Amino acid sequence: MSQTLSYDVAHLIGAIVLMAGFTLLYQRRVFAVLNTFAFQAFALAAAAAWQAHVQNAPHLWATAAIALIFKAILVPLALHWLVEKLGIHRAVEPALSIAWTMIVGVALVGLSILLVLPVTANAAALTRESLALAMSVVLLGLLMMITRHNAVTQVVGFMALENGLILAAVSAKGMPLVVEISIAFSVLVAMTLFGIFFFRIRERFDTLDVNSLETWRGEGH
Repeated sequence: MSQTLSYDVAHLIGAIVLMAGFTLLYQRRVFAVLNTFAFQAFALAAAAAWQAHVQNAPHLWATAAIALIFKAILVPLALHWLVEKLGIHRAVEPALSIAWTMIVGVALVGLSILLVLPVTANAAALTRESLALAMSVVLLGLLMMITRHNAVTQVVGFMALENGLILAAVSAKGMPLVVEISIAFSVLVAMTLFGIFFFRIRERFDTLDVNSLETWRGEGH
């Protein structure tokens, strides 16, 4: 397989993961956010699988399987169930307008390029650009956590941030199998804790808008 084809396919898949990050910022419905996250996780699994093939690294197939099964299927299904159980069907109001959020997102991508490319000047071109894409995904996930009031979408932002970290690790010649297993375990633990957290907020405030936490400020003591 030619290096040009390997580069083009890896670059395309990484760009799809990044575009899914922008789509997450654009969505205003909870279910649309969950579906977009599932698509991003599926693209991440494809990126890991492609790197496993290109690098001839069998352990990266485990990374791809974990991303596909846990992040693209089980986590979105679990969050869908939580949303149905808690009766959350309204639009999610962002802290910034969609237009400003997208502008900030583009600026963060530019910042990622300016930070990563000079630092990785001695690395291969594919590694440099993949790491820049991964850093962009991380910053977009962080931006989503900051600009969303709803607890569910903040969780999705956190997991999108984690997708960027996994993309970076895969692009940098993979990661040990123990890391992949720990990722799967951390996702399960996180989903359990987030589920408990959602039910407690819903029970106490009858909403998952985190602004309610600010207005309450310890009342009832």
